[in-house]
Amino acid sequence: MSSQTVTELVVGVAILALLVYRQLRARPLRANQRLLLILLVIGVIETYGYFEGGKRSASAAAVALVGSLVLAVVFGAVRAFTVRIWAQDGQPWVQGNLLTAVLWVLALAAHLGFDYLVGQHKDIGDIGNATVVLYLVASLGVQRGVMIYRAQRMSLAPARG
Repeated sequence: MSSQTVTELVVGVAILALLVYRQLRARPLRANQRLLLILLVIGVIETYGYFEGGKRSASAAAVALVGSLVLAVVFGAVRAFTVRIWAQDGQPWVQGNLLTAVLWVLALAAHLGFDYLVGQHKDIGDIGNATVVLYLVASLGVQRGVMIYRAQRMSLAPARG
């Protein structure tokens, strides 16, 4: 494992810890996507660096990335239903629970397990480490989208800002 790969994995685990911490706290559901956009930029930069760094089978890596993102979408959608949504002060509030946290950890394990399986292809090893932030962003984005949809079905509009 290269030092860049270890760094990418450490960044991904740190972001996962931040996401789990935030999810377990009661907080207003906001339409603001600032954190998501910041993490998306980081994820795209890391993923781009992976594809640019060295001779890789671009088509195999792209298929592996799509497979990983499908996992992210599934975990995000499922996890969204473990989050409690309620009205407080006229706006939706959300709070995850232990199952939400476990699903976050399982999502990362599934991503890295998928990486291990597809990493047997000699040209695309460590793609999971390089794309871990992008994976987490995709999963969080889908989860937020489903939660916003659920709040709207309850006639609650996410707060701006």
